[in-house]
Amino acid sequence: MRRVLVVCLMLVAALGSVGCRSKYIEATLENRTGETLHLVTVEYPSASFGTQQLLPGASFHYRFKLLGSGPVKLSWVDAARAEHAQVGPEMLEGQQGQLEVVFKSAGVAQFKTSVRP
Repeated sequence: MRRVLVVCLMLVAALGSVGCRSKYIEATLENRTGETLHLVTVEYPSASFGTQQLLPGASFHYRFKLLGSGPVKLSWVDAARAEHAQVGPEMLEGQQGQLEVVFKSAGVAQFKTSVRP
């Protein structure tokens, strides 16, 4: 009887650890403009993240969990101190995958997503 109990507890622990995978979005911001970008902010449903500066050729990585649904919003300041804003793709609560933002020029960013429910 004790042996059966031990086996059952081990099985429950194994199944519990397999099912506890958190869904998240792996985000990458990449600066291909040739100039330093400042105050880069990404707003996503329920929160935001960012960096003070993004040097030319540099990347910034961040991982987050979606706790709501809505568009991704991006804002930044270029080397000439001009402010820019852009609305990106719609994200849905519970999605997981990747979000890539590539700054192509001082005022243009390109979004690429690879997400699944």
